[in-house]
Amino acid sequence: MKRTALILILFGCLAGLSFGESKHNIGLGVILGEPTGVSFKMWSSQKVGFDAGAAWSFSGGEYFQIHGDMLFHNFDLFKVETGKMALYYGIGGRIKFGEDAEGGNETTVSVRIPVGLTYEFEKTPIELFLEFVPMLDLIPSTEFRLAGGIGARYYF
Repeated sequence: MKRTALILILFGCLAGLSFGESKHNIGLGVILGEPTGVSFKMWSSQKVGFDAGAAWSFSGGEYFQIHGDMLFHNFDLFKVETGKMALYYGIGGRIKFGEDAEGGNETTVSVRIPVGLTYEFEKTPIELFLEFVPMLDLIPSTEFRLAGGIGARYYF
């Protein structure tokens, strides 16, 4: 029951977003690190976005995970000559699927708190990002974990 509720909350966040005023609202790309996979981002305003990923985690075994975060961006901290650079932070969730040592299914549900830097090019709809993600596993047991990676997205 707890797992179903968390999945509904994660995907409900995506459904509640409205498109921002930018002509490039949806980005698709890759993230490399822990985890490694496909990255998606949709902007709901000039400073708020939702990101999601479908990726493989190799920490402590091989696992497939999905995650989603609501992100808040501060573009006022860094002044760059071209493009835009921001510090971002947010909160979200992760569901990680894999096998335990006995070969049985193991599902982990976690709260994510991503913090990162993003750079958006001025004339090209590409975003580069670097993030650090503390996580708190809630199911099947409570445990603190760290993740992070670098990535790029192309905006449509």
